[in-house]
Amino acid sequence: MEALLWTTAIVVAIALGMSYPGWRLRRALAQPFPPAWRDILERNIPIYQRMQPDLQAQLQRLVQQFLFQKKFVGCEGLEVDDEIRVTIAGQACLLLLNRFTRVYRKLHTILVYPSAFLVPRNHADEAGIVHPARQELLGESWVDGRVVLSWDHVQRGAGDWTDGQNVVLHEFAHQLDSESGSNNGAPFLGHPGSYRNWSEVLSRDFNNLRHEAMFHRQSVLDHYGAVSPAEFFAVATETFFEKPWQMAERHAALYEQFQQYYRVDPREWLDPPVLEPEPRFDEPEPPASYGTVYGQWR
Repeated sequence: MEALLWTTAIVVAIALGMSYPGWRLRRALAQPFPPAWRDILERNIPIYQRMQPDLQAQLQRLVQQFLFQKKFVGCEGLEVDDEIRVTIAGQACLLLLNRFTRVYRKLHTILVYPSAFLVPRNHADEAGIVHPARQELLGESWVDGRVVLSWDHVQRGAGDWTDGQNVVLHEFAHQLDSESGSNNGAPFLGHPGSYRNWSEVLSRDFNNLRHEAMFHRQSVLDHYGAVSPAEFFAVATETFFEKPWQMAERHAALYEQFQQYYRVDPREWLDPPVLEPEPRFDEPEPPASYGTVYGQWR
């Protein structure tokens, strides 16, 4: 009898321990969204005020959960305040609208530097000899659950929502990418059949971007996306949210794939720009076999 009581007590204790985090989260989400936080969203996410009320409410709830679950660490003397926390959380949670999500389930820490930061990198010379070096970065996403950001460049991204450059959107796209098990430009799409169209469209546009970068041709997508499939996905995410009209005009199939994945249409939040005709060049179009096919998307 005593053994049964002890077993019951242990089971109850385990059940309470497992339910306690969920109870704390529900309690946090039940709190009203602070007006000061809403003011920060309005200042630092220009599209926020043009979103439908239901999407604004969704974003607020996601921000509350993000700030409850994630830890912010200021680096090199930076003091993290609500301006920093809410700005980063708000931009990151734009990628999660209209979907059931655990809010970046693998992420636990955001490290924020005042400006661009240096990281150690090994560099191999022409002889194959590896030399230690340091590289300046604006942001970085790690598979161990950390994101590193330059606050200066977060602010620049917030200040211009039409240039296709946003370090928060870029690095948190990498976080979504890694949730599928690897950082390869193929996030979790929900159904195996979805990867066929994803592979065909993104492989083609990735190869086209590599061709444009090689010949220094103007592109809606930043040429940095030609570095790898993972970077292409992150750059295309920036473009989707900040230059949606241009992307839909010049990369219609790619825009459709991203609209299906992110479940929003950012054209509803931004006025259409005056599109200039693309310059024509004499270079041949890239052959079907050009560059790397996204094998990891198949």
